[in-house]
Amino acid sequence: MNPARFAQVYPRLKPFLADEAELFLFVDTASQKLFLCRRAAIIGSFDISTSSRGIGNRSGSFKTPAGIHRIREKIGAGAPPTRIFRSREDTGVDWSEDLTEENLILCRIMRLEGLEAGLNKGPGIDSFDRYIYLHGTNKEALVGTPQSQGCILLRNLDCIELFDAVQEGTIVFIDATNLPINGRLCSRVHFTGILGTGMSAVAQYLAWLGVVVTGSDRLLASKDVEDVRAKLLELGCNLFPQNGSGIGASTDAVCVSTAIEESNPDIVAARERNIPIFHRSDILAEIIASKKTIAVAGTSGKSTVTAMIFEFLTACGKAPSLISGAPLRRLEREGLIGNAFSGTSYLLVVETDESDGTLVKYRPAATVFLNISRDHKNIDEVEALFATLAAQSEWTAANADDAGLDRLPVTLRFGARSPGRPGATWKPDAIEFDQAAIVVRHRGVAMRLPLRGSHNAENLCAALCVCEHFGCTPQELSKATESFQGVARRFSVARTPAGIYVVDDFAHNPAKIAAAVAAARGLSRRIIAVYQPHGFAPTRFLKDDYIAAFRSIFGPSDALLLLPIYYAGGTVQKTIASEDLIAGLGNVPFVAKAVANRETLLEAIADRAAPGDCILLMGARDPSLPALAESIARRLGGADTEGRITDTFA
Repeated sequence: MNPARFAQVYPRLKPFLADEAELFLFVDTASQKLFLCRRAAIIGSFDISTSSRGIGNRSGSFKTPAGIHRIREKIGAGAPPTRIFRSREDTGVDWSEDLTEENLILCRIMRLEGLEAGLNKGPGIDSFDRYIYLHGTNKEALVGTPQSQGCILLRNLDCIELFDAVQEGTIVFIDATNLPINGRLCSRVHFTGILGTGMSAVAQYLAWLGVVVTGSDRLLASKDVEDVRAKLLELGCNLFPQNGSGIGASTDAVCVSTAIEESNPDIVAARERNIPIFHRSDILAEIIASKKTIAVAGTSGKSTVTAMIFEFLTACGKAPSLISGAPLRRLEREGLIGNAFSGTSYLLVVETDESDGTLVKYRPAATVFLNISRDHKNIDEVEALFATLAAQSEWTAANADDAGLDRLPVTLRFGARSPGRPGATWKPDAIEFDQAAIVVRHRGVAMRLPLRGSHNAENLCAALCVCEHFGCTPQELSKATESFQGVARRFSVARTPAGIYVVDDFAHNPAKIAAAVAAARGLSRRIIAVYQPHGFAPTRFLKDDYIAAFRSIFGPSDALLLLPIYYAGGTVQKTIASEDLIAGLGNVPFVAKAVANRETLLEAIADRAAPGDCILLMGARDPSLPALAESIARRLGGADTEGRITDTFA
């Protein structure tokens, strides 16, 4: 056992001990060892076997539960070492090698009771109700490797020795996989705001590693996140109200995003218990360092390119893992949340975020820089962040078509435009567009991508450049691009029976809005754009940029409808409103208005929309926006609201 880990856990176990001289057990699932301990010292050890399925607390999972337990019952005193027990009853029959039945319970039973509500105690997760035991086994030769169906197995003579040493009430701590975070070993991490797309991705990845994951979210009861909530529970994550109740005695660390404030009850509870609080980026930095990581950076297109690289590498047999900022359609259709995946190789594809400056913590094997523009920060600030990340990456690529990246020191530059700006060492032979796809020709091979928009041509070139660096051939990539299924809320298209297009898109800054509008021009000459600004501070920061973009991208036949600014909670200065953006536009040739609420919006769209129009819904952070897109489609007569990106519209 790692001495640092033992020293870290022992103070949290002391309140459960009657006195300091009391024995307690420490189960180290990583080494498959059980340690007999007194005070802060190890006085004995035994080989064990925990579940072959890993760590987990759900009933029916057949996994070994983590956390603090006590021995509730001792059964079998005096029985011979090979005695078989069924339903905790001595059968009077001894096991012999001619018996072929597997997974028998032999010699002694020490039945465990969980002591941590929400982790190993309570409905659906209760260790006592799951019949979790320490017991002997007929598979002694395999003890020392995971083989059980949730219990902790010992060799029979060891089991008898342990049985005689402990009492009913003896504390048993079952440790999970330990992830180092800033030098601290953590086997149980609590995520405050776990239902957010960035947080849920890291939470899933840790759960797949074997770390015990708990979490809370202010939207826990919302129907808009019920699918994410259900899938996290299915994975074995324990979810709590955001009131501090999820911070338990065995919590090693609390993970927060930049949006979480010090007054949050989870943070208050962690401070009271002296539990360290780490930013999401701290955990992601440790994950990045543990793999050969490909990082995707840029102010636009990160989620799409991250998805492309992941899907292309997967199709080429590279078996990467994934941590993304948006769900991939392919993974959603496989029953996953879609923003994370645990692959079998050393490769990991990660979306990095420049908005809070934390990407400077990362040291990836490769980084691709897509573009740079004002979003959450001024361009000079973002440029400095990118320069730091580039210096900390082993291999780098940057978009030669974006002049803002010219000063960035990189390994190579890719270009999508023809003839392109000087400096592109990777560029296509030709690029072709049709209504539903982009075709990039490179090294004599045509690669068709079922996405719209010139911005996606740049995204595709970025992904192809990276994948070729990691050993994919043009022929392999040609098959991979054709089958790309895209990202949720990235220009997801539906069409009503009346021939009105409804597009749901994540665009939330002026550059992304302009790109989405340009792509929508491929569907319709007339656009009714609906935008919900996300957050008061970003809207205030980008006010003039929004006004300039709206003036340049909309024409006389278009309409712009702004919803109220999305409030994500916390302490903010609500000193700007959507009406201020409309007022700043002044006299423009297109309809521009701020609507009071969604019902007013639906009425305005129904009054204005005509066959052939495109309703373009844009916005970020609000999980109810996909439902709004469906409401718009229903108000206009219904549609296939799945948003299949491969649909071709006649």
